[in-house]
Amino acid sequence: MKRRNLVIGGAAALGLGACSSQSKFKSYNGPEVTYIVVNKAQREMFLFHNKRVLKKYEIDLGFEPIGDKFFEGDGRTPEGNYFIDRRNPDSKFHLSLGISYPNARDRAEAAALGKPPGGDIFIHGNSNLFRTVNKRLKGTEDWTWGCVAVTDREMETVYAMVRNGTPIQINA
Repeated sequence: MKRRNLVIGGAAALGLGACSSQSKFKSYNGPEVTYIVVNKAQREMFLFHNKRVLKKYEIDLGFEPIGDKFFEGDGRTPEGNYFIDRRNPDSKFHLSLGISYPNARDRAEAAALGKPPGGDIFIHGNSNLFRTVNKRLKGTEDWTWGCVAVTDREMETVYAMVRNGTPIQINA
């Protein structure tokens, strides 16, 4: 009897371990996200299906949130039209979706300043952790190097809903 309980208990522990390692990956069977809109000034991101808002999120931005991104390290979140071009299930920021920055205009602007445009702009998680730290230390909730951040739980939903190739419009 003891051996049977040990085997059942071990199997249950293994099963729980398997569930927890996959818990950040959700499934989504609703309407297709046809585009994303980020309004930087309002700190909002919307996921749309055609003209219908599917989800709305509060966001954090780059540590210098006002204005367009001009070069690597300026702390600004880019403005303009892009698309989701990659997925990172192993992101150090929980999960992330790549934004196709820089485009030709962005590269030209940076070149005119004699600087590299940068890259690796994402929608990603970990917002709660950094929001708390930055608000306490710097009096601001914006903390990324130019990315758009939501909470980890929200990012799990965004990651499940948004596909590569989805257009994203980032407004001032």
